[in-house]
Amino acid sequence: MTQFPLSPFLPVCALLAGLMLSLNSTQAQPAYSGRVMSLLRQMSLEEKAGQLNLQAGHDVGFDPLARAPITSPQVEQAIREGKVGGVLNITGAQNTRQLQLVATTQSRLKIPLLIGLDVVHGFRTIFPVPIGQAASFNLDLISRAERVAALEATAAGINWTFAPVLDMARDPRWGRMVETAGESPWYTAAVGQARVRAFQGDQLSDPSSMLACAKHFIGNGATEGGREYTGTNLSFRSMRDNELPPFEAAVKAGIGCIMPAFNAVDGVPGIVNQRMLSEVLRKEWRFEGLVVTDHGAIAELPNHGVAANLSGASRAAIVSGVDMDMASMGFGPTLPDAVRSGALDEALLDQAVLRVLAIKERLGLFDDPFARHDTAREKQLVGHPDHALLARQLAEESLVLLKNDKALLPFKRSARSIALIGPFGADQDHLMGPWEASGIHREVVSLREGITRVQPRISIRTVTTGYDDKPDAKALAQAVAAAQASELVVLALGEKAMDSGEASSRANPGLPGQQLALIKAVARLGKPFVVVVMAGRPMIEPALYALSPAVVQAWFPGSQGGEAIARMLFGLSEPVGRLPVGIVRSVGQIPLTHDKRPTGRPSAGPPEAWVSGYIDEATTPLYPFGFGLSYTTFAYSAPVLLDHDDGDATGYRIKVTVKNTGSRAGTTLVQLYTHQRLAAISQPEKQLRGFTRLYLNPGEQADAIITLKRDELSYWSSETIRQPAQGWIDVMTGPNAGETMATALFVQ
Repeated sequence: MTQFPLSPFLPVCALLAGLMLSLNSTQAQPAYSGRVMSLLRQMSLEEKAGQLNLQAGHDVGFDPLARAPITSPQVEQAIREGKVGGVLNITGAQNTRQLQLVATTQSRLKIPLLIGLDVVHGFRTIFPVPIGQAASFNLDLISRAERVAALEATAAGINWTFAPVLDMARDPRWGRMVETAGESPWYTAAVGQARVRAFQGDQLSDPSSMLACAKHFIGNGATEGGREYTGTNLSFRSMRDNELPPFEAAVKAGIGCIMPAFNAVDGVPGIVNQRMLSEVLRKEWRFEGLVVTDHGAIAELPNHGVAANLSGASRAAIVSGVDMDMASMGFGPTLPDAVRSGALDEALLDQAVLRVLAIKERLGLFDDPFARHDTAREKQLVGHPDHALLARQLAEESLVLLKNDKALLPFKRSARSIALIGPFGADQDHLMGPWEASGIHREVVSLREGITRVQPRISIRTVTTGYDDKPDAKALAQAVAAAQASELVVLALGEKAMDSGEASSRANPGLPGQQLALIKAVARLGKPFVVVVMAGRPMIEPALYALSPAVVQAWFPGSQGGEAIARMLFGLSEPVGRLPVGIVRSVGQIPLTHDKRPTGRPSAGPPEAWVSGYIDEATTPLYPFGFGLSYTTFAYSAPVLLDHDDGDATGYRIKVTVKNTGSRAGTTLVQLYTHQRLAAISQPEKQLRGFTRLYLNPGEQADAIITLKRDELSYWSSETIRQPAQGWIDVMTGPNAGETMATALFVQ
């Protein structure tokens, strides 16, 4: 049995004394090319440290939405002097080419640059935010979108993206839920692999491929109270179940970069968590790629209280397994002196440099450093019309219909007037969501424009109001009058882009401002209306769902989002999205997930005492994981096992018969969940293990067959032992985690 070192972080001097690993350690080292080894032998200590420096390519303060593509003379001079291994936040083939030209013709060793940007959900063509993409449950479509993102970004000179985010999203107060694939580790792993392969392509050296970087390793989403950057207490075994699987899947998919988390897990900040970076990532998973810090993470170690200064923090980070310093400017100024003084083994510095050089070689930068700096290719590919069509398709499939009383949707296309009320009816500034890369606001298709495209003859009354906290009686009266005078009413509500995402935690993630007052005022008219929620997380707002006859969760749908929403509202497309996170009834229920573990005193459902529940609230979500309505209805049979275990089976086929019982053709998402009845460790009540789509005409019936892999039934019985499944497994199928039927599989 593997024995891991104690994880609490020691003072820097003790850590360095205990972890001075050399290149001759028991950890197997990858073979490096002669070119890479030759470069290493020629480097001074300053040039070695320079290769580990990733810095902003301009002098503008850090702002993810800043438009500052032109580099500064100071940065160019640092590149000439060999003090920079990579830059970030510079875009455009001409601008990035200039930096690469300086590096490869004016520096002593002529080593090309890594050029990074947060391409999180598109470059110029902006797709739905990741949580919205995940709602599509369409891995092929997600992969195609990321391939487009890679095509556009690499055409503009980018060779490195800081995505995908593989954190677990189990708390809607946490702003970065918007960047995730939701609450299921299994599904997050599947989405992560699809995105990694699309970013990196078949060959990383292909000019249309870019290095992907999975983040944030590890436990970044398990925050305290939903607050960004907070520490958390997680057992290592629980991380094996939840946080680690998506990252391991990304490593298996060939990802070339990992970014540790800012936050501390059990008191250990991510960039000095030697247990995770060395024992798990390097030794257990045999990851040979690059480990880069998050922005300024090294400089934050003194704030954590685990390093006295920048010099000590830098030594601790590189000893623990970090290869590259993003923006702290700690490695370059401090590591050479640390080697000279004997405080740092030069072999550790060399190992990090070799990893940086090896990644540059894999990217093909030594063979053709200018392959991704072609202005003609940039003009041809960036913002291509075909990309917009794909963005619209993914936006359509991300939309989740949560409520549709009396089949209010789809709207009749014969309608002559519509009231479009709320902050986001005509908005072009927020539909792209956070991390909009090089998206252009004026190119965003607003909901108003989308309705005009779908229904060019319809009269639209637009009233933009509701986001401010201060009541506006005049605007409210205008909204009510517009609704009263129109045949159709749509309330376009939600969050502004920067009220979601990094550093945008919300203690009460409901509708900001006076938006709920708008709903109440329109509801009093007695007219049917639809609420479209544009946000990076579900809204915890019970009155929203209670008062609204129809609700569409649109997330931040991207640059083509307005037309996508309009097409669904008027029936030109059908709602096929499903929730990748459940929607809770109140903040007090957090966390409440489909894969929660059983208790010795389970609740029967309604509020009651002496069980694991509340006396003032239900223990079920308002809308469960996987939920979503269609414009038709479906009937599901119980699952049927087509295979039985013979001891050698690697998988089991499960059949579900589904019938379209409505009057309209439609698509349903058949979902598969499992639960092991008896195990050494109490197992989750339900775990997603598969899904498939069925498109059925009215009255049509068909079988869905999903294969359950045997190895996915195993579980971690301790920190180091993965236990094969054995005994009875409940196999559950249905349209969502809250509506399932079961059969039993016996595993030998």
